[in-house]
Amino acid sequence: MIPAYNEELRLPSTLETLLAYLKNEANGAYGPWELIVVNDGSKDATAAIAKRLAVNEPNICILENPGNKGKGYSVKHGMLEARYDWVLFSDADLSAPIAEVPKLFEAASRQQAEIAIGSRALDRSLIGTHQSGLRELGGRVFNVMAQLGTGLRLWDTQCGFKLFRRDAARAVFKRLRLERFGFDVEALFVASSLGYRIVEVPVRWSHVDGTKVSLATDSVDMFGDIARVRWNAWKGLYR
Repeated sequence: MIPAYNEELRLPSTLETLLAYLKNEANGAYGPWELIVVNDGSKDATAAIAKRLAVNEPNICILENPGNKGKGYSVKHGMLEARYDWVLFSDADLSAPIAEVPKLFEAASRQQAEIAIGSRALDRSLIGTHQSGLRELGGRVFNVMAQLGTGLRLWDTQCGFKLFRRDAARAVFKRLRLERFGFDVEALFVASSLGYRIVEVPVRWSHVDGTKVSLATDSVDMFGDIARVRWNAWKGLYR
C-alpha cells in the first residue's frame, strides 16, 4: 500500500517496480495480492497516472481521500481497506526497496509477531544514501523522545516500511487519531497496548530527495504528537 501526495514524477517508476516484483515474486511466495494507492488530494497528475495504470492491472486499487488529509490519514485509509492476510505500507519513493519485504515476513514468522517494521537504526551499514546530518540527528532525537514518552522499545519508528497482519492492522488503525507524520508512533503505541508483538528488522534504505516532511514545521509537530499520544491514551481514546 502506497500513500501518495503530488507524486506524479516518481509514481510511474514506483508502480512499475512494485508490479514487477509482485508479479514475479509475490504470487508464488505470498499468494494473491493487491497494490493499493491512496491519493491524498494531490494537485498534480498523481491520480490520473495511477488510474491509467489500473485500467490494465486489475490488482491495482485506487483510493481517494476527501482532500489533502495527511500521510497518517492516507495510511489508515489504505490499511482499513486492505483485503488480504498481510498488509505492507511503503513510502512512494521506495527508500526501502520492495525486495526487502521477505525480511519482514521471515522475522514475523520466526518470532510469531503480528507486526514487523523496517529499521534504519539497527544496522546503519545498510544505509546507502544518508539524509543530511541535521535530519539524521533529528531522527535519532525523535526516537529517543518517542521511547521516553510512550515506553516503546523501538529504535526507528519512522521508517516507512511496515508489515501488519490484517487483523492487527484493522484493530490498530481504526483507533488512530493522528492524521499527519506522527501517526507511526501512535500506531505502534496502540499495537503494543493491544498486546501485539512487534519485531524491528534492519533493512536496506537510501534517502531519496523530495521528502514532504518539513524540518521547520512538521518536525516540531511530530514531537508534539508524542504528547498527544499519551494524552489520548490517558483519556481512554484507544480503548
